[in-house]
Amino acid sequence: MFEALFKHPAVIARHRRAPLEIERRLFLEDCRRRGYADTTLERIAWVLMAVAECIDLGRGRMTEHELEQAIDQRPPPTRSDGSHASSSRQLFKRFAVVWLSSMDCLEEGVDERCFGEQIDAFAGYMRDERGLSPVTITTRCERLQWLFKGLRPPRGSLMEISVADIDAFIATLHGQGWTRASLAALASSLRSFFRYAEGQGWCTSGLAAAIDSPRLYTREGRPEGPAWEDVQRLIASTRGDSQVDIRDNAILLLLSLYGFRRGEVAALRLDDLDWTGEAICVLRPKQRIVQRYPLLPVVGDAIIRYLREGRPRCGHRQLFLAMAAPVRPLSAKSITQIARARLGALGINPPSRGAHCLRHACASHLLASGFTLKQIGDHLGHRSVNSTLSYTKVDLNGLRKVADLDLGALL
Repeated sequence: MFEALFKHPAVIARHRRAPLEIERRLFLEDCRRRGYADTTLERIAWVLMAVAECIDLGRGRMTEHELEQAIDQRPPPTRSDGSHASSSRQLFKRFAVVWLSSMDCLEEGVDERCFGEQIDAFAGYMRDERGLSPVTITTRCERLQWLFKGLRPPRGSLMEISVADIDAFIATLHGQGWTRASLAALASSLRSFFRYAEGQGWCTSGLAAAIDSPRLYTREGRPEGPAWEDVQRLIASTRGDSQVDIRDNAILLLLSLYGFRRGEVAALRLDDLDWTGEAICVLRPKQRIVQRYPLLPVVGDAIIRYLREGRPRCGHRQLFLAMAAPVRPLSAKSITQIARARLGALGINPPSRGAHCLRHACASHLLASGFTLKQIGDHLGHRSVNSTLSYTKVDLNGLRKVADLDLGALL
């Protein structure tokens, strides 16, 4: 492996003489199989050699804290101009952690998440006793982490958290532009957790009931996405020949034409494409069903081109993958980042700039095209008709027709 990466015999000999030569070689071979380029493999090889020279695995395992101490004791590397590389420590730690973990030589430390054990117990309660969907569970746990990490000073116990802390957290998000509906959903999640925490004796009694949320009015607000002309412009911007453009074009078509959620797109697998029946199947996590859609020709062509020209060769069964090594399935957050970056590059700024705004744009476009609420709700996979009704709060096209009407002629 070292012979394939380096040319000078002295450099090859140094890598072969360094400690843990076999383990380093095997790790590099695994990185190559995962799609890392040779230039990146060279950097990894240098990092592993440096880490191997500064760590002590005499007792077989070490903690992450001990690893950081060993890295800090090593003289900082310098660039060719003599200046220190500011990112060298992060690079060392990143690959050292992955390497030692692959050898099962890194001991698990204390859970770095704030109140991680309590959040895990709450997640189990929501899953096993409440029967909530994985999406809801993930969202609630993520919001709890935001609350706990934002506490200043940090709290050592849930007993130290007061309703004033929670009110300040909600007020902060309000200042960041959260709508009343979003804040109300956040407050509901927090009440659910602290109600559970009270039952476990983790926090003061009555805390859940004291959490207030903004007042919501019947069918308040209207989900807003970009205009359909902007959606068409967005899709047209991905009709290039690069692998990223080819992949993003297929992703944006699924978000815009089918109104799929970001997690549904990320969860798509090669087995979900029925080429013989010209259909695509998507898992609806909230309903816990698989919904079958006809595969539109434009979407089918985009996916076929991605499979032929854009998708890395690997053993993953997920449809959409990261282009940069290591090759891995895209997460739901990655789908949002793709949509946000593409919208921002075109100067398209809807109230919520992310993958979900394209779902709103799809619903609004279907409504304007004359489809019924039942048809739109079925297309989007809504559990309740109330979710679809939110798009009918303001019929702008109808209001324009009223404005153009000559009311004087009716007198």
